[in-house]
Amino acid sequence: MFCRIVDGKIPAEIVLRNDKVVAFKDINPQAPVHLLIIPVKHIDSLMSIEAGNAEVLTAVFAAVRKLAAEHGLQEGFRVVANCGENGGQTVGHLHFHVLGRRAMSWPPG
Repeated sequence: MFCRIVDGKIPAEIVLRNDKVVAFKDINPQAPVHLLIIPVKHIDSLMSIEAGNAEVLTAVFAAVRKLAAEHGLQEGFRVVANCGENGGQTVGHLHFHVLGRRAMSWPPG
C-alpha cells in the first residue's frame, strides 16, 4: 500500500516529499499530530535494513526533525516503528509514526 502512495496511485495528505522519503498524515490519527514517514525505496521492516540503507535512514530522521519543528512539537513527541506482526506492524513497508501535541503514556501499548 505505501509503495502505491509513493507512486501517487493512492491519495494521501502529503506533508513532505523528496527523493528519499514521503511523509503524510495518518488516516486514523492517534494524536492531534500523527504523521507517517516512509522511505521511497521499499524496505519491508526494521529487520530488513542493510548497511546500504544508511542514507535513507538519515533522510527519515532529518524528516522527523523538520516535521516536528513545522508542526509545533517542540515540547515533545514520540517516534514509533513497529516491527513484525507481534510488534504491531500491519503494513509491510518500513514506516515511522510521529505523534505529538498530547502527553504520551508509558508503557505505550
